[in-house]
Amino acid sequence: MKHGELRAFVHNVADSLASGIGLLIGVYEMDVFGEAHASSGGALTVDFLNGKIVEGEASESLVRAVALYRNALVKLVSDAGGSMAAFNEAKVRFWSDKLANRFAVTIEDSTGRRSTAEYAGTPGKRVLIMDQLGRLRPKPSVR
Repeated sequence: MKHGELRAFVHNVADSLASGIGLLIGVYEMDVFGEAHASSGGALTVDFLNGKIVEGEASESLVRAVALYRNALVKLVSDAGGSMAAFNEAKVRFWSDKLANRFAVTIEDSTGRRSTAEYAGTPGKRVLIMDQLGRLRPKPSVR
């Protein structure tokens, strides 16, 4: 699968978690941004390949939800004809600032290509920046 497709799968799962509803996993109340804010460092990082929170402290219910989201990612990828072997890494960092709730999707595919894309709001949309001509463009992914 293409790198952008893999990032889209992880974005969709992260966006579902960020929404606080969790229809993808059948859990209907979560506040990942509230828990990130209350956590030391003000952020939570989720490793979707292992279904674990690897940065910050979270409630037991959010820890259980993250484990379920790992299974949801597996299902999304396999339903599209892909394999989880295409991922070396699939992490998402959640935090809030004065303007919006934010999350950054970091993936590494099986070829070693790595990228991080930042999203803001609910639903998560790519962060926009102004280019040299004054036009708004998606913030480039960090490679």
